[in-house]
Amino acid sequence: MNPRLLAVLSISLALLLVAALYLIWSTGGAGTWGGGKMPFILRSVFENNGKIPKKYTCDGDDLSPPLSWEGVPGAASYVLIVDDPDAPAGVFTHWILYNVPSNLTSLPEGVPKGKETAYGLQGRNDFGDYGYGGPCPPRGKPHRYFFKLYALNSTLDLQPGARRSDVERAMRGHVIGEAQLVGLYGRG
Repeated sequence: MNPRLLAVLSISLALLLVAALYLIWSTGGAGTWGGGKMPFILRSVFENNGKIPKKYTCDGDDLSPPLSWEGVPGAASYVLIVDDPDAPAGVFTHWILYNVPSNLTSLPEGVPKGKETAYGLQGRNDFGDYGYGGPCPPRGKPHRYFFKLYALNSTLDLQPGARRSDVERAMRGHVIGEAQLVGLYGRG
Protein backbone atom coordinates (compact mmCIF):
# COMPACT_ATOMS: atom_id res chain seq x y z
CA MET A 1 0.00 0.00 0.00
CA ASN A 2 1.17 3.51 -0.77
CA PRO A 3 2.87 4.99 2.36
CA ARG A 4 1.23 8.35 1.76
CA LEU A 5 -2.27 6.77 1.56
CA LEU A 6 -1.52 4.74 4.69
CA ALA A 7 -0.55 7.92 6.56
CA VAL A 8 -3.75 9.73 5.45
CA LEU A 9 -5.90 6.74 6.51
CA SER A 10 -4.14 6.56 9.88
CA ILE A 11 -4.67 10.27 10.56
CA SER A 12 -8.32 10.04 9.45
CA LEU A 13 -8.93 7.06 11.73
CA ALA A 14 -7.30 8.86 14.66
CA LEU A 15 -9.47 11.95 14.06
CA LEU A 16 -12.62 9.80 13.93
CA LEU A 17 -11.64 8.13 17.20
CA VAL A 18 -11.02 11.50 18.87
CA ALA A 19 -14.38 12.82 17.58
CA ALA A 20 -16.21 9.70 18.85
CA LEU A 21 -14.60 9.94 22.27
CA TYR A 22 -15.46 13.63 22.51
CA LEU A 23 -19.08 12.89 21.58
CA ILE A 24 -19.33 10.21 24.26
CA TRP A 25 -17.70 12.47 26.84
CA SER A 26 -19.78 15.56 26.06
CA THR A 27 -23.16 13.79 26.04
CA GLY A 28 -22.64 11.90 29.28
CA GLY A 29 -22.60 8.50 27.61
CA ALA A 30 -19.57 7.30 29.50
CA GLY A 31 -20.69 7.00 33.10
CA THR A 32 -18.73 9.25 35.43
CA TRP A 33 -15.88 10.53 33.27
CA GLY A 34 -15.88 13.82 31.46
CA GLY A 35 -19.15 15.74 31.45
CA GLY A 36 -21.27 12.63 32.02
CA LYS A 37 -23.19 11.94 35.21
CA MET A 38 -24.11 8.73 36.95
CA PRO A 39 -27.83 8.44 37.52
CA PHE A 40 -29.04 9.36 41.02
CA ILE A 41 -30.58 6.14 42.32
CA LEU A 42 -32.59 5.42 45.49
CA ARG A 43 -33.00 1.82 46.69
CA SER A 44 -34.67 -0.10 49.50
CA VAL A 45 -35.74 -3.63 50.42
CA PHE A 46 -38.55 -3.37 47.87
CA GLU A 47 -38.16 -2.80 44.13
CA ASN A 48 -39.44 0.31 42.39
CA ASN A 49 -43.22 -0.18 42.02
CA GLY A 50 -42.93 -3.21 44.30
CA LYS A 51 -44.89 -4.06 47.42
CA ILE A 52 -43.74 -2.43 50.66
CA PRO A 53 -43.28 -5.16 53.29
CA LYS A 54 -45.88 -5.12 56.08
CA LYS A 55 -43.13 -4.47 58.64
CA TYR A 56 -42.84 -0.88 57.33
CA THR A 57 -46.58 -0.12 57.57
CA CYS A 58 -49.16 0.59 60.28
CA ASP A 59 -50.15 -3.08 60.03
CA GLY A 60 -46.64 -4.11 61.10
CA ASP A 61 -43.93 -2.47 63.20
CA ASP A 62 -44.32 0.91 61.40
CA LEU A 63 -40.54 1.23 61.02
CA SER A 64 -38.98 3.34 58.32
CA PRO A 65 -37.47 1.09 55.65
CA PRO A 66 -33.73 1.08 55.03
CA LEU A 67 -32.78 3.30 52.10
CA SER A 68 -29.55 3.73 50.16
CA TRP A 69 -28.53 6.01 47.31
CA GLU A 70 -25.72 6.72 44.90
CA GLY A 71 -24.84 9.02 42.06
CA VAL A 72 -24.72 12.63 43.36
CA PRO A 73 -21.22 13.65 44.30
CA GLY A 74 -20.87 17.16 45.65
CA ALA A 75 -24.19 17.39 47.52
CA ALA A 76 -24.09 19.53 50.67
CA SER A 77 -27.15 17.80 52.16
CA TYR A 78 -30.19 15.70 51.29
CA VAL A 79 -33.95 16.00 51.84
CA LEU A 80 -36.29 13.00 51.91
CA ILE A 81 -40.04 13.39 51.46
CA VAL A 82 -42.39 10.41 51.45
CA ASP A 83 -45.99 10.88 50.39
CA ASP A 84 -49.13 9.11 49.18
CA PRO A 85 -50.84 10.88 46.27
CA ASP A 86 -53.69 8.33 46.35
CA ALA A 87 -54.97 9.30 49.81
CA PRO A 88 -58.72 10.04 49.89
CA ALA A 89 -58.24 13.70 50.91
CA GLY A 90 -55.32 14.36 48.54
CA VAL A 91 -51.56 14.03 48.90
CA PHE A 92 -50.69 12.73 52.38
CA THR A 93 -47.16 13.30 53.71
CA HIS A 94 -45.69 10.34 55.62
CA TRP A 95 -42.14 11.57 56.30
CA ILE A 96 -39.99 14.68 55.99
CA LEU A 97 -36.28 14.36 56.76
CA TYR A 98 -34.00 17.28 55.92
CA ASN A 99 -30.41 18.40 56.39
CA VAL A 100 -29.36 14.78 55.97
CA PRO A 101 -25.54 14.95 56.14
CA SER A 102 -23.79 14.80 52.78
CA ASN A 103 -21.45 12.03 53.94
CA LEU A 104 -24.38 9.62 54.29
CA THR A 105 -25.37 7.31 51.44
CA SER A 106 -27.96 5.34 53.38
CA LEU A 107 -30.49 5.39 56.18
CA PRO A 108 -30.96 2.37 58.43
CA GLU A 109 -34.22 0.65 59.13
CA GLY A 110 -36.15 2.34 61.91
CA VAL A 111 -34.84 5.92 61.97
CA PRO A 112 -35.96 7.17 65.40
CA LYS A 113 -38.96 9.48 65.61
CA GLY A 114 -38.52 13.01 66.95
CA LYS A 115 -37.48 16.38 65.61
CA GLU A 116 -33.73 15.69 65.66
CA THR A 117 -31.85 12.52 64.75
CA ALA A 118 -28.30 11.56 63.82
CA TYR A 119 -29.62 11.37 60.24
CA GLY A 120 -31.00 14.90 60.03
CA LEU A 121 -33.95 16.98 61.18
CA GLN A 122 -37.51 15.73 60.85
CA GLY A 123 -40.56 17.71 59.91
CA ARG A 124 -44.14 17.19 60.96
CA ASN A 125 -45.94 14.58 58.86
CA ASP A 126 -49.68 14.54 58.16
CA PHE A 127 -50.25 12.18 61.09
CA GLY A 128 -49.13 15.13 63.25
CA ASP A 129 -45.91 13.37 64.33
CA TYR A 130 -42.20 13.94 63.75
CA GLY A 131 -40.58 11.16 61.78
CA TYR A 132 -41.79 8.28 59.65
CA GLY A 133 -45.43 7.23 59.61
CA GLY A 134 -45.86 4.13 57.48
CA PRO A 135 -48.48 3.35 54.86
CA CYS A 136 -51.94 2.96 56.36
CA PRO A 137 -54.42 3.21 53.48
CA PRO A 138 -58.13 2.46 53.72
CA ARG A 139 -59.23 -0.92 52.43
CA GLY A 140 -59.33 -1.21 48.67
CA LYS A 141 -56.93 -0.63 45.84
CA PRO A 142 -53.23 -0.39 46.82
CA HIS A 143 -51.81 3.12 47.19
CA ARG A 144 -48.54 4.41 45.77
CA TYR A 145 -45.94 5.74 48.20
CA PHE A 146 -43.34 8.04 46.67
CA PHE A 147 -39.96 8.15 48.40
CA LYS A 148 -38.32 11.29 46.95
CA LEU A 149 -34.71 12.07 47.78
CA TYR A 150 -33.35 15.49 46.82
CA ALA A 151 -29.63 16.33 46.71
CA LEU A 152 -29.01 19.97 47.60
CA ASN A 153 -26.08 22.31 47.13
CA SER A 154 -26.66 23.71 50.65
CA THR A 155 -28.23 22.88 53.99
CA LEU A 156 -31.61 24.36 54.88
CA ASP A 157 -31.85 27.20 57.37
CA LEU A 158 -34.83 25.67 59.17
CA GLN A 159 -35.50 24.68 62.75
CA PRO A 160 -36.36 21.05 63.61
CA GLY A 161 -40.03 20.20 63.08
CA ALA A 162 -40.61 22.27 59.93
CA ARG A 163 -43.71 21.83 57.79
CA ARG A 164 -43.45 20.39 54.30
CA SER A 165 -44.31 23.71 52.65
CA ASP A 166 -41.44 25.40 54.53
CA VAL A 167 -38.99 22.66 53.53
CA GLU A 168 -40.03 22.84 49.88
CA ARG A 169 -39.81 26.64 49.87
CA ALA A 170 -36.31 26.54 51.40
CA MET A 171 -35.19 23.94 48.83
CA ARG A 172 -36.04 26.12 45.82
CA GLY A 173 -33.00 26.88 43.74
CA HIS A 174 -30.81 24.41 45.66
CA VAL A 175 -31.78 21.02 44.19
CA ILE A 176 -28.94 19.47 42.17
CA GLY A 177 -30.40 15.97 41.87
CA GLU A 178 -33.55 13.98 42.57
CA ALA A 179 -34.11 10.25 42.95
CA GLN A 180 -37.42 8.52 43.43
CA LEU A 181 -38.59 5.11 44.57
CA VAL A 182 -42.25 4.11 44.49
CA GLY A 183 -43.63 1.45 46.82
CA LEU A 184 -47.12 -0.05 46.79
CA TYR A 185 -49.26 -1.04 49.74
CA GLY A 186 -52.89 -2.02 50.05
CA ARG A 187 -55.15 -3.49 52.69
CA GLY A 188 -57.63 -6.27 51.83
